Amino acid sequence: MKRIWPWALAAAVFAADRVTKMLAPGIPEGGQALIPGVIGLRYAENRGIAFSLLSGAPWALGILSLALIVGAFLYLRKKELHPATLAGLMLMLGGAAGNMMDRFIHGYVPDMIEFLFVRFAVFNVADACLTVGCAVVMARLLFGREG
Repeated sequence: MKRIWPWALAAAVFAADRVTKMLAPGIPEGGQALIPGVIGLRYAENRGIAFSLLSGAPWALGILSLALIVGAFLYLRKKELHPATLAGLMLMLGGAAGNMMDRFIHGYVPDMIEFLFVRFAVFNVADACLTVGCAVVMARLLFGREG
């Protein structure tokens, strides 16, 4: 029973990502500030991976994502990991699955969140969870011990 929470976390990330992406096309053209000068919403379609790299090959990117997700699952399913490491991996899994689904369904990944105080890429919930998950796993690898 203790192994259900990680999958629930990945499912919650996936669900939140799906809902926000379904609502994203309704964002007013030109965007909308949520916190003026800090964060806002602007709809964009990313046809590549991070920062639109490798644009033009959505099926290849989707298949690569699927292979990485399956490979990670097969490798990690029997490992005993620290709860923080496991949480980071599940954030990454939920985010990767959400973006993978968009590549297969639409051929692009909808993005809608942007920082207004710095020129940076527009991103989505899945991207944010992937980034936070990577940071957690890296912190555990650098400063923690498993077990």
